[in-house]
Amino acid sequence: MGRRPPQPDREILQYYERGKERDRLDAARGGGPLERERTREVLARHLPVPPATVVDVGGGAGVHALWLSSLGYHVHLRDPVPLHVEQAEADARERGLSLISAAVGDARAIDLPEASADVVLLLGPLYHLQERADRRTALLEARRILRTGGLLLAAAVSRWSPILGGLAVGLLENPEHLRVVEAAAETGRFDPKPPSGFTRAYFHRPEELREEVSSAGFGVMELVGLEGVGFAFEDFAHRWADPKKREALMEAARLIEEVPELLGLSPHLLLVAQR
Repeated sequence: MGRRPPQPDREILQYYERGKERDRLDAARGGGPLERERTREVLARHLPVPPATVVDVGGGAGVHALWLSSLGYHVHLRDPVPLHVEQAEADARERGLSLISAAVGDARAIDLPEASADVVLLLGPLYHLQERADRRTALLEARRILRTGGLLLAAAVSRWSPILGGLAVGLLENPEHLRVVEAAAETGRFDPKPPSGFTRAYFHRPEELREEVSSAGFGVMELVGLEGVGFAFEDFAHRWADPKKREALMEAARLIEEVPELLGLSPHLLLVAQR
């Protein structure tokens, strides 16, 4: 009898089945556009030239997968949420784009052959796997499907993201949420009580993310903080709509992206490594 495939966390699936992930990176609340553009900026400076093969694991509704397809990359999308896969396929058809494949799948058991990818994106799975053993399995799966010399780009949520983000939207004024945030800062595990705006997760310290990826057999090339503190401005939408102010937000994030003392201020960390 074969090994039973890993089962996604039901609470996390229910959170994403609400359908809000499709447009999250377009919404000014929480700095979504800043996260999107900074992620693409870091990807662009490392990706091989198209038509390299990219596997977007935990790729949601295909925000980055479809962008990469539009640039000429051969893209496979895997996500544990059926709705996300359906949305990615529908958006691809509407925009006249093509994904090599899009299917429901889990980062801990990727249904692709060994050494079949030039790049693997893990832009979501590591912060929805609370157990280190599960995160290690996901990293080893990414390594398995990468060709020698291939690139891993892995995102994590900063250990202090719920403090800074919660402060920006007023959640820290709720004593019960504050206790959850304090526990997350201590242990990395985030087990929120509604209404938190997010679901069960794991939040990394920068050096912890680097160690986990290194221990899975990768050579770390770069670790950056994506957004800096620009996401937290109350008038973020106004700033983002103004081209000069938007570029200032981007440049501020660039200037501090590798400062060790400031990495954790960004809601998201992005690590680039090589097999």
